[in-house]
Amino acid sequence: MRVFVLNKRRKPLMPCSSAKARILLKEKKAVVVRRTPFTIQLTIATGETKQPVSLGVDAGYKHVGLSASTEKAELYASEVELRQDITDLLSTRLALRRSRRNRKTRYRAPRFDNRVRSKHKGWLAPSVENRINAHLSRIAAVLRILPLTKITVETAAFDTQLLKNPDVSGEAYQRGEQLGFWNVREYVLFRDGHVCQHCHGKSKDPVLNVHHLESRRTGGDSPSNLLTLCETCHKALHRGEIKLKTQRGKSFRAETFMGIMRWTILNRLKSAYPELDVRNTYGYLTKHARITHGIAKSHCADAFCIAGNFGAKRLGYYYFQKQTRRHNRQIHKLSILKGGLRKRNQAPYEVKGFRLFDKVACKGEDAFIFGRRSSGSFDVRKLDGTRISAGISFKKLRLLEKRRTYLTEIRKEAALPPLPKRRGLRVDF
Repeated sequence: MRVFVLNKRRKPLMPCSSAKARILLKEKKAVVVRRTPFTIQLTIATGETKQPVSLGVDAGYKHVGLSASTEKAELYASEVELRQDITDLLSTRLALRRSRRNRKTRYRAPRFDNRVRSKHKGWLAPSVENRINAHLSRIAAVLRILPLTKITVETAAFDTQLLKNPDVSGEAYQRGEQLGFWNVREYVLFRDGHVCQHCHGKSKDPVLNVHHLESRRTGGDSPSNLLTLCETCHKALHRGEIKLKTQRGKSFRAETFMGIMRWTILNRLKSAYPELDVRNTYGYLTKHARITHGIAKSHCADAFCIAGNFGAKRLGYYYFQKQTRRHNRQIHKLSILKGGLRKRNQAPYEVKGFRLFDKVACKGEDAFIFGRRSSGSFDVRKLDGTRISAGISFKKLRLLEKRRTYLTEIRKEAALPPLPKRRGLRVDF
């Protein structure tokens, strides 16, 4: 396993082998800085011989792949799982604030001129901004342990209208599916023939409602998330008396995000690291390179292809990182108990010296604390959800690392057979 090396000024050097790191630590010529990925800092002055190191970034909506390599070897590989709860948390906060204003204020001056998006040019939605910052944060983390010389980011553009209708062309792009309708509700009723999609008119209820298949907080008001129901079926559904067979249509949230973030990430990288060669590539080039060299599909493999060093020897393992919520500022639960008591939403910050998501040694394995009780028993699991212990005592745990925003564990690459190389594969650029 490769060990990352920093000099006395904490500047990154080329990584070394585990054996060499062990000797340096034994001779007290280095100290441990971090456990995962294992990083040491030299306490002596040495020569700083460096090689060109390229970083490939497979940007994504849910996962990010990173791979840094030289011409001879891959030095770093990681896959990051991003948070998916931002939209839901923002919607919950919005509902709470609206209800509080309605309860406590009879009159409130207009605030429609105070919107952030009108004051700051280039403003992005918080859910988009969080994912972009996550990409930049992981790239900065690699720069802290490796002397990178080039960064290549895969950018992608999606034609959502073409994805919905493969036959769209010409003027049809200007004539969307809702053309000629006053609002989304009118379009959905027309699309469904003004007939309840559950009972198909058997209830003989003339009142029609538009139902959200997925919660409006997270699913939005897209026509693919709406369905026509008569009022009888609609009320019965919310009482739990009936179930719908219809599922929500395809959501293009990921494709929309990729269209927004592709140039934002590239421009921010160029302004943050003007000394580096920052460039972009495209998905079809990555796919062509992966198939040509017979590499099995994965986020790390795509990042390896994006880096462009196809003669480099692969690591065989990667760092899996899961992004977590750092703070919870909600003080009380929403539900009020008997007697008007409101239960606190926040658990104790630290229990018996351990915090939520601390990395611990439990039963001979490295895992993370996913639940804690004031009695000192902990729920310990792997990042994939594998439970090591549902309620182990704190006396049987040993702290390895304090919690961070990104929880990290080492995983072996799946033993997938390499794809056969395709000879004579032609791609017109």
